[in-house]
Amino acid sequence: MNFVAPKTVLFDLDGTLADTVPLIVATFKRTVSQALGWEPTLAQCKEWIGRSLTETFTTLAPEVADELTARYLEWNLANHHAYVRQFDGVGALIEALRASGRAFGVVTSKRHHSALVSLECVGLTGQIPLLVTEEDTASHKPSPEPLLHALNQMGADGADAVYVGDAIVDMQAARAAGVRSIGVTWGAASADELRAVEPTAVVHDVGELTALLGL
Repeated sequence: MNFVAPKTVLFDLDGTLADTVPLIVATFKRTVSQALGWEPTLAQCKEWIGRSLTETFTTLAPEVADELTARYLEWNLANHHAYVRQFDGVGALIEALRASGRAFGVVTSKRHHSALVSLECVGLTGQIPLLVTEEDTASHKPSPEPLLHALNQMGADGADAVYVGDAIVDMQAARAAGVRSIGVTWGAASADELRAVEPTAVVHDVGELTALLGL
């Protein structure tokens, strides 16, 4: 593949830089089971990954969306340290990016406080120059708005940027924003699911991602 290393690198957080998928699944399953009386399957839990809590619960049960959100956040935040782990090689990847002088940041559908807790759990507190969260934009992935907001904050050109994520909505948001995309297979979506939405590239481990980014 002829992939030119980007000047700007944007990352998703859940399932990309932080191994949060087990926590998300456990929290979602618990919240829906207790509040709505039915237990979602693993696939049903994963299909919402990458989307905001507001959209997720407004779609699932608009009449109790606020209650579901509050239940989710309370248990999720209380159990971060028990569940969340760093993927092998992520710390070194972030160090290499910082040393390279290239612009980079995180664009996530998580709320700001939750994102900070996740970053703390994986040893990345203070290591991410730009953090865009649910509160920063009116629309969320797969809308391009969060990525466009990040690029605007950085003064960066989307043509020289890439978005790295593990979910279908990450690839869709990148395409809509005119940004190249790299799908990673260690998070929510499989390689086949990612390839179906035609990202620029798909990688299977952090070492492969690091090489593709030219680090």
